Amino acid sequence: MEEKALDLEHAKLAYTIIQSLLDGHEALSDLLVVMSHALDEDTLKALTNTNEWEKYLESKRNLGAVDVQVEAFTKALKKIDECEV
Repeated sequence: MEEKALDLEHAKLAYTIIQSLLDGHEALSDLLVVMSHALDEDTLKALTNTNEWEKYLESKRNLGAVDVQVEAFTKALKKIDECEV
């Protein structure tokens, strides 16, 4: 039983870390939207034609799959937590 408690502790820590990273990425996305409104059209066009922008968009696409994985992880975490009670 103690081993499960340790597993639950680590699972909760992993969830907290993952959620913090996702929250940080969302905050960055929101900031980019606000900043893009401050740029003129030519500057914005130049920015969106860079490799860095493409990497950012790829990262956003990958987060779509991560959302599904985080949901599954959350359900598994709840099951472990229920078994502890």
